Amino acid sequence: MVTLAIDEVEVTVPEGTMILDAAQEAGIYIPHICSHPDLPPVEQLKPAEAIYRSGKRIENKKPELRYEGCQLCVVQIEGQEGFPRSCCTPVAEGMVVKTGTAEVQEFRQDRLMFLLVKHPHACLTCAQKEGCARFPCSMNIPENERCCPQFGNCELQKVAEYVGIKPETPRYVFGNLPVESEPLFERNYNLCIGCTRCIRVCREVRGVEALDFVFDEEGRVVVGSVNPTFRESDCRFCGACVEVCPTGALADKNITTAKREEMLVPCRSACPAGVDVPRYVRLIKEGKFAEAVAVVREKVPFPAVLGHVCLHFCEDKCRRGEVSEAVEIRSLKRFAAENDNGLWKKRAKIAPPTGKRIAVVGSGPAGLSAAYYLARLGHGVVVFEALPVVGGMVRVGIPRHRLSTEVLDKEIEEITSVGVEIRTNTRVESVDKLLEEGYDAVLVAVGAHRGQKIPLPGADLEGVLVNVPFLRDVNLGKKVQVGKKVVVLGGGNVAFDCARVALRLGAGDVHIACLEPRDGMLATEEEIGWGKEEGVTLHNSQTFTRVTGDDGQVTGVECLDVKSFEFDKEGRLQVESIPGSEHILPADTVIFAIGQVPELELVDGVSGIKVSRRRTLEVDPVTLATGKEGIFAAGDVVTGTTSVVEAIAAGRQTVVSIDKYLGGNGEIDEMLVDLEKPSQYLGREDGFADRLRVPVPCLPLEKRLGSFDEVELGFGESEAISEAKRCLGCDLRLLLSRPVLAPKEVLWVEFTAENVSQVPEIEGVYQLLNENEQVINIKGVINLRQGLEEQMELTENARYFMYREEPMYTKKESELLQQYLTEYGDMPEGNKELDDLF
Repeated sequence: MVTLAIDEVEVTVPEGTMILDAAQEAGIYIPHICSHPDLPPVEQLKPAEAIYRSGKRIENKKPELRYEGCQLCVVQIEGQEGFPRSCCTPVAEGMVVKTGTAEVQEFRQDRLMFLLVKHPHACLTCAQKEGCARFPCSMNIPENERCCPQFGNCELQKVAEYVGIKPETPRYVFGNLPVESEPLFERNYNLCIGCTRCIRVCREVRGVEALDFVFDEEGRVVVGSVNPTFRESDCRFCGACVEVCPTGALADKNITTAKREEMLVPCRSACPAGVDVPRYVRLIKEGKFAEAVAVVREKVPFPAVLGHVCLHFCEDKCRRGEVSEAVEIRSLKRFAAENDNGLWKKRAKIAPPTGKRIAVVGSGPAGLSAAYYLARLGHGVVVFEALPVVGGMVRVGIPRHRLSTEVLDKEIEEITSVGVEIRTNTRVESVDKLLEEGYDAVLVAVGAHRGQKIPLPGADLEGVLVNVPFLRDVNLGKKVQVGKKVVVLGGGNVAFDCARVALRLGAGDVHIACLEPRDGMLATEEEIGWGKEEGVTLHNSQTFTRVTGDDGQVTGVECLDVKSFEFDKEGRLQVESIPGSEHILPADTVIFAIGQVPELELVDGVSGIKVSRRRTLEVDPVTLATGKEGIFAAGDVVTGTTSVVEAIAAGRQTVVSIDKYLGGNGEIDEMLVDLEKPSQYLGREDGFADRLRVPVPCLPLEKRLGSFDEVELGFGESEAISEAKRCLGCDLRLLLSRPVLAPKEVLWVEFTAENVSQVPEIEGVYQLLNENEQVINIKGVINLRQGLEEQMELTENARYFMYREEPMYTKKESELLQQYLTEYGDMPEGNKELDDLF
């Protein structure tokens, strides 16, 4: 260990520590801009022979020079001449360091001037900068000379305010340098100060080496890509360069500060169940398949089912899709589930019995998920299922060519293994009766098992079928016949399920007709693609007038072409059809697939439970409790038909509420595999950006229609690893350290009655902050003290406040709100009512 003095503070640190790090450890700030906690010090960084900007080759003009950092971190060391850089000067025993002498400050201001000459800085010296949203400019500064959108949240700005800008600093002259627009970020060379952070994080942390620099004639750093484009430079689009950029020269596209983490890792935030997608994809890439499925099981008890039929909201949001094609996340989940060796069971715990009994009505994904987690919490759980089989709509509504019985059975076995009792062929007539039988809580999760018909003339003809009973009978193994010509009415995923099942039952000509245009169909592109590949014909923008027949048997559906349609305020459909466009789609079987609703007879006459106009149960949106004490509801019975993963998420949500209702803490999250610290290294890979999805092996078309064998066969090991390697690793950048910022003047104080009593009774603007020092309310008032006293009664989560006297308080309130909106992309929580105005 080495002991030294920094600004008369005795500091003891390990030998080899740099002065900058030693000072930071002691709480002493030394200004810097090229240094970063995750990057080694800059020492004699060698330039490239050439770099590229917007495809233009730029040669190095000063091959003899080496980059020696921003030099803002210089200090004085007793007994030494000059101003050594603290970032690369190691400590020594007895060393005496001064960080803020007049000479040091003068040197820093000169270095800052060198940086700001080539960077817009008018806003940094503007007297009106507080509360400014940059547009419009009260000082009439040309737009290209103003600071960038990072203003107010810029690292360089904070350093400049700490160091001080010399009055003689020349005015910035716009250089009209290139602005390169990449799939996920923009590079604005007009804002680059040449700190080389982006180069070093790409080279030394990520191992990609897509960026480099040269010197211009003035000896200034010029940063660019190593090849004419970022793609040709084998950029991994990981965003690390954006994360460490201190000026906004590199900036994310479509990312707001308020939702930064959610938008940077959208695959994780888009999952209704909160599955940590990047984590399990990374584990698959590393060949840790059992660990990967354990991660999925931390949030859902149906990894294999979801691997087959999930609507994969994660893929729809995957940022890789903006570079080439989204990662095939669902198939990776399936692969992990197929390679489950039970590792997760070593960590999964079952709590001691609580003595509480819960009845779950319905054995679909919502009900079974809730039953599983409630049982793990130690509660006694009985699931009541009216059908002779377990699984709800997953069992009887999803065709076997999409999800095999074996896959579902295996996961249900895991649920019953924790003590869940399931009673099939048991219809619950009334939820009140369950309470009377001594159950401490009831969860209604009956799903949407009642198909609907449009009340058309001819809808009762022989050969007219309805989606839910049609699919249910097929899945239960009953003999179901369809004609050679089948017309399915509806444009959702269930319509395509019906159409593809009809093909497998022997129909030779299957059509789908729906109200929506092709680009407005409710079915996923994936389902539409499968259907068309297997021979389904689409008829979009159709409205139906009657089902035609002959001698009691269906002969077709009469349709009209639709010009437009909309739903009025009461939810009634208004269709504008094209006169004279009547035509008939011939059919000997017609299947209505226009939706389904829950069967709610079990709540008839139960006081406190309300049914919506959509034939769903009304519940508290947070607890999912109905108006009847002890009765909760989840899944399609609340939301209408959604997806398996949303039903699972709802089941988890009710578990938290039911457990708390029964006296527990509602804690159901568990870590089923150690939370590893992933490597930040990605490595260079030729053509990475252009790599497309690995195709999922499928059953040949000629083998599909004669059986209900699964169409998608799933990945093998090499295919899964190859696909997982396409992941950008968006979450890795969130693990990069935050830079050490210049200390800011604390303008706020604790929000206490004593402190508020010291506030003057005068016009002004106050801001309230929560315990995380985040602004939650901005308000201009005629009497500051009175306004704050009122907020003490109204705002429970306010912990700090700041204020300023301002006669033009309404104007200043508007300016501060504009500034907040510009920085965070949203209004403070206490100003949400002003959203429409801004």
